[in-house]
Amino acid sequence: MARLRGPRVKVMRALGTELPGLSRKSIEKRPYPPGEHGPKRRRRNVSDYGLRLREKQKMRFNYCISESQLRRLVEAATRRKGNTGVKLIELLERRLDNVLFRAGLARTIPAARQLVGHGHIFVNARKVDRPSFSVTRGDVVSVRPASRDIALRALESGAGLDTPWLVIDKEAPTINVASYPDESFVPFDLEPRLIVEHYSRAM
Repeated sequence: MARLRGPRVKVMRALGTELPGLSRKSIEKRPYPPGEHGPKRRRRNVSDYGLRLREKQKMRFNYCISESQLRRLVEAATRRKGNTGVKLIELLERRLDNVLFRAGLARTIPAARQLVGHGHIFVNARKVDRPSFSVTRGDVVSVRPASRDIALRALESGAGLDTPWLVIDKEAPTINVASYPDESFVPFDLEPRLIVEHYSRAM
Protein backbone atom coordinates (compact mmCIF):
# COMPACT_ATOMS: atom_id res chain seq x y z
CA MET A 1 0.00 0.00 0.00
CA ALA A 2 1.38 3.41 -1.03
CA ARG A 3 1.38 5.85 1.86
CA LEU A 4 2.47 9.44 2.13
CA ARG A 5 3.37 10.04 5.75
CA GLY A 6 4.55 13.64 5.40
CA PRO A 7 2.59 16.89 4.96
CA ARG A 8 0.27 16.59 1.97
CA VAL A 9 -0.06 20.31 1.32
CA LYS A 10 3.73 20.56 1.11
CA VAL A 11 3.72 18.02 -1.71
CA MET A 12 1.05 19.98 -3.59
CA ARG A 13 3.00 23.23 -3.17
CA ALA A 14 6.16 21.56 -4.49
CA LEU A 15 4.27 20.35 -7.57
CA GLY A 16 2.50 23.68 -8.01
CA THR A 17 -1.03 22.27 -8.17
CA GLU A 18 -3.87 21.10 -5.94
CA LEU A 19 -4.49 17.36 -5.85
CA PRO A 20 -8.06 16.74 -4.64
CA GLY A 21 -7.53 13.01 -4.25
CA LEU A 22 -4.65 13.58 -1.85
CA SER A 23 -6.06 16.34 0.35
CA ARG A 24 -9.10 18.60 0.65
CA LYS A 25 -6.86 21.47 1.71
CA SER A 26 -5.88 24.24 -0.69
CA ILE A 27 -2.55 25.87 -1.57
CA GLU A 28 -4.31 29.13 -2.41
CA LYS A 29 -2.85 31.01 0.57
CA ARG A 30 0.69 29.75 -0.14
CA PRO A 31 0.94 29.03 -3.89
CA TYR A 32 4.73 29.03 -3.83
CA PRO A 33 7.20 26.15 -3.30
CA PRO A 34 7.99 25.10 0.29
CA GLY A 35 11.31 26.10 1.82
CA GLU A 36 12.99 28.76 3.90
CA HIS A 37 12.90 31.39 1.14
CA GLY A 38 9.11 31.27 0.98
CA PRO A 39 7.42 33.42 -1.70
CA LYS A 40 10.75 35.00 -2.71
CA ARG A 41 11.97 31.71 -4.10
CA ARG A 42 11.71 31.64 -7.88
CA ARG A 43 10.79 28.50 -9.77
CA ARG A 44 13.68 27.48 -12.00
CA ASN A 45 13.34 26.66 -15.67
CA VAL A 46 12.37 23.01 -15.85
CA SER A 47 14.01 20.59 -18.28
CA ASP A 48 12.00 18.26 -20.50
CA TYR A 49 12.83 15.41 -18.12
CA GLY A 50 11.71 17.57 -15.18
CA LEU A 51 8.37 18.28 -16.85
CA ARG A 52 7.72 14.58 -17.46
CA LEU A 53 8.76 13.72 -13.92
CA ARG A 54 6.48 16.36 -12.41
CA GLU A 55 3.47 15.08 -14.36
CA LYS A 56 4.24 11.56 -13.19
CA GLN A 57 4.48 12.71 -9.56
CA LYS A 58 1.18 14.59 -9.81
CA MET A 59 -0.51 11.43 -11.00
CA ARG A 60 1.17 9.23 -8.37
CA PHE A 61 0.32 11.46 -5.43
CA ASN A 62 -3.25 12.28 -6.45
CA TYR A 63 -4.19 8.62 -6.94
CA CYS A 64 -2.03 7.53 -3.98
CA ILE A 65 -0.22 4.75 -5.79
CA SER A 66 3.38 3.55 -5.68
CA GLU A 67 5.95 3.81 -8.44
CA SER A 68 5.69 0.09 -9.22
CA GLN A 69 1.88 0.28 -9.38
CA LEU A 70 2.00 3.19 -11.82
CA ARG A 71 4.58 1.43 -13.98
CA ARG A 72 2.34 -1.66 -14.20
CA LEU A 73 -0.66 0.51 -15.13
CA VAL A 74 1.33 2.23 -17.90
CA GLU A 75 2.36 -1.19 -19.25
CA ALA A 76 -1.28 -2.36 -19.15
CA ALA A 77 -2.45 0.82 -20.92
CA THR A 78 0.21 0.34 -23.60
CA ARG A 79 -1.14 -3.13 -24.41
CA ARG A 80 -4.67 -1.80 -24.99
CA LYS A 81 -6.00 -0.43 -28.26
CA GLY A 82 -6.34 3.34 -28.49
CA ASN A 83 -4.53 6.31 -27.00
CA THR A 84 -2.23 5.08 -24.21
CA GLY A 85 -2.65 8.24 -22.11
CA VAL A 86 -6.45 7.99 -22.24
CA LYS A 87 -6.34 4.28 -21.35
CA LEU A 88 -4.04 5.05 -18.41
CA ILE A 89 -6.51 7.63 -17.05
CA GLU A 90 -9.35 5.14 -17.50
CA LEU A 91 -7.51 2.47 -15.51
CA LEU A 92 -6.75 4.90 -12.68
CA GLU A 93 -10.26 6.35 -12.53
CA ARG A 94 -11.81 2.87 -12.42
CA ARG A 95 -9.93 1.93 -9.26
CA LEU A 96 -12.38 1.26 -6.43
CA ASP A 97 -10.75 3.72 -4.02
CA ASN A 98 -11.01 6.49 -6.62
CA VAL A 99 -14.64 5.63 -7.41
CA LEU A 100 -15.58 5.99 -3.73
CA PHE A 101 -13.78 9.32 -3.53
CA ARG A 102 -15.30 10.67 -6.75
CA ALA A 103 -18.78 9.68 -5.61
CA GLY A 104 -18.32 11.46 -2.28
CA LEU A 105 -18.40 8.40 0.00
CA ALA A 106 -14.91 9.31 1.23
CA ARG A 107 -13.26 12.71 1.64
CA THR A 108 -9.95 11.67 0.03
CA ILE A 109 -8.51 8.64 -1.72
CA PRO A 110 -6.51 7.60 1.40
CA ALA A 111 -9.80 7.68 3.35
CA ALA A 112 -11.42 5.56 0.62
CA ARG A 113 -8.56 3.04 0.81
CA GLN A 114 -9.23 2.68 4.52
CA LEU A 115 -12.94 2.06 3.91
CA VAL A 116 -12.15 -0.69 1.41
CA GLY A 117 -9.38 -2.25 3.47
CA HIS A 118 -11.59 -2.49 6.55
CA GLY A 119 -14.28 -4.42 4.66
CA HIS A 120 -16.94 -1.70 4.48
CA ILE A 121 -17.44 -1.87 0.69
CA PHE A 122 -19.30 -4.32 -1.56
CA VAL A 123 -19.25 -4.61 -5.36
CA ASN A 124 -22.26 -6.44 -6.82
CA ALA A 125 -23.15 -7.59 -3.27
CA ARG A 126 -19.73 -9.18 -2.71
CA LYS A 127 -17.22 -7.74 -0.23
CA VAL A 128 -14.09 -6.31 -1.83
CA ASP A 129 -11.09 -5.39 0.31
CA ARG A 130 -8.64 -4.35 -2.46
CA PRO A 131 -8.49 -0.59 -3.12
CA SER A 132 -6.96 -1.32 -6.54
CA PHE A 133 -10.01 -3.38 -7.63
CA SER A 134 -11.12 -2.18 -11.08
CA VAL A 135 -14.84 -1.61 -11.55
CA THR A 136 -16.51 -2.30 -14.90
CA ARG A 137 -19.58 -0.94 -16.65
CA GLY A 138 -22.75 -2.10 -14.88
CA ASP A 139 -21.11 -2.72 -11.49
CA VAL A 140 -22.98 -1.57 -8.38
CA VAL A 141 -20.84 -0.40 -5.46
CA SER A 142 -22.53 -0.31 -2.05
CA VAL A 143 -21.68 0.19 1.60
CA ARG A 144 -22.10 -2.44 4.30
CA PRO A 145 -25.37 -1.61 6.16
CA ALA A 146 -23.56 -1.31 9.49
CA SER A 147 -21.17 1.24 7.93
CA ARG A 148 -23.71 3.54 6.23
CA ASP A 149 -23.15 6.35 8.72
CA ILE A 150 -19.48 6.64 7.70
CA ALA A 151 -20.38 7.18 4.04
CA LEU A 152 -23.32 9.48 4.84
CA ARG A 153 -21.09 11.75 6.94
CA ALA A 154 -18.72 12.12 3.98
CA LEU A 155 -21.63 12.90 1.65
CA GLU A 156 -23.02 15.49 4.06
CA SER A 157 -19.62 17.19 4.23
CA GLY A 158 -19.80 17.92 0.51
CA ALA A 159 -17.07 15.48 -0.47
CA GLY A 160 -16.89 14.18 -4.01
CA LEU A 161 -16.52 15.65 -7.50
CA ASP A 162 -18.67 16.01 -10.60
CA THR A 163 -18.49 12.55 -12.15
CA PRO A 164 -21.05 11.95 -14.95
CA TRP A 165 -19.87 8.40 -15.58
CA LEU A 166 -21.09 7.37 -12.12
CA VAL A 167 -24.77 7.33 -11.10
CA ILE A 168 -24.95 7.98 -7.36
CA ASP A 169 -27.90 7.19 -5.09
CA LYS A 170 -27.18 9.23 -1.97
CA GLU A 171 -30.05 7.69 -0.01
CA ALA A 172 -28.90 4.06 -0.28
CA PRO A 173 -25.98 4.98 -0.75
CA THR A 174 -24.92 3.13 -3.89
CA ILE A 175 -22.81 3.88 -6.98
CA ASN A 176 -23.72 2.60 -10.44
CA VAL A 177 -20.92 2.50 -13.01
CA ALA A 178 -22.74 3.80 -16.10
CA SER A 179 -19.79 4.21 -18.48
CA TYR A 180 -16.01 4.54 -18.63
CA PRO A 181 -14.10 7.77 -17.96
CA ASP A 182 -11.54 9.55 -20.13
CA GLU A 183 -8.92 12.24 -19.59
CA SER A 184 -11.56 15.00 -19.39
CA PHE A 185 -12.58 13.71 -15.95
CA VAL A 186 -9.17 14.29 -14.33
CA PRO A 187 -9.81 16.92 -11.61
CA PHE A 188 -6.48 18.74 -12.01
CA ASP A 189 -4.15 19.86 -14.80
CA LEU A 190 -2.36 16.82 -16.18
CA GLU A 191 -0.59 15.82 -19.40
CA PRO A 192 -0.88 11.99 -19.63
CA ARG A 193 1.21 12.07 -22.81
CA LEU A 194 4.25 13.23 -20.83
CA ILE A 195 3.82 10.38 -18.36
CA VAL A 196 3.70 7.81 -21.15
CA GLU A 197 6.82 9.39 -22.66
CA HIS A 198 8.58 9.26 -19.28
CA TYR A 199 8.09 5.51 -19.01
CA SER A 200 8.69 4.76 -22.68
CA ARG A 201 12.15 6.30 -22.37
CA ALA A 202 12.87 4.37 -19.18
CA MET A 203 11.77 0.97 -20.52
